Amino acid sequence: MKFGKTIKIFLIDGDPNGRMSCELSNWTGKAYKIPRIKIKDCIDREDLTNTGVYLLFGKNEEGKDQVYIGEAETILKRLNQHLTQKDFWNETIVFVSKDDNLNKAHIKYLENRLFEIAKVANRYIIENSITPTQSSISESDKAEMEEFIENTKMLVNTLGHKVFDEKRDVKPKQKQDLFFIKSIRNADGQGEPTSDGFVVFKDSKASGTIVNSMSLSFIALRQKLIDENVLINKGDFLEFSEDYIFSSPSTAAVMIMGRNANGLIEWKQKDGKTLKEFEAI
Repeated sequence: MKFGKTIKIFLIDGDPNGRMSCELSNWTGKAYKIPRIKIKDCIDREDLTNTGVYLLFGKNEEGKDQVYIGEAETILKRLNQHLTQKDFWNETIVFVSKDDNLNKAHIKYLENRLFEIAKVANRYIIENSITPTQSSISESDKAEMEEFIENTKMLVNTLGHKVFDEKRDVKPKQKQDLFFIKSIRNADGQGEPTSDGFVVFKDSKASGTIVNSMSLSFIALRQKLIDENVLINKGDFLEFSEDYIFSSPSTAAVMIMGRNANGLIEWKQKDGKTLKEFEAI
């Protein structure tokens, strides 16, 4: 069972596009969200000279999200080094401890775990060239760091990045709102609505052919998914190699069926209830 949380966000410069600090009630951790162009101004933040973990965020030329996950014994010094060493990023989110309770072993553990979680989520291109090594810490320290990680995931999401979020809504199996779609042209998809749009599950099958009347924008998107190996040619059909989030259920339906479609009526639960009927309840 999840409970409500109180998060305090402070605009350090009085500017929503500037630096901000973020604190969670009853937690000793603290987050900073800092634009790249404001790193030099952070000499006024004493706690940024402490030990911590950080994430560098940016986009590549194709507009895909990128992230670099790191740790440092002196956060501000490391960020200043990245100003000259890495140019893809435009903002960072930093995590430190308000009680100075993070040591080198702690942050190495956090760096490794956050890297692995981001890798599994598969939402961002991870810019780390090597996998961070995980330090050996005591059972009690590990429990504390896992709690730190859960709060880190929550605050990173709150501050605008879903780098650690699973594409599927994680719920007990019996409560999942699963939807299915089939057609006579070998389409056989499964997915669910999420806060991001509509996610089509890995191993779903899309029609191997498309109709001539399919919109050009959808044809281009389908080809893009093929080129990026999201859709794999299996002969009579195309197969999704990973969970993939579409902006709408209709776009997801079109990609699977190979024709223009209204996802609200094409996606159905096992009992035949359409997505439109489901959302109207």
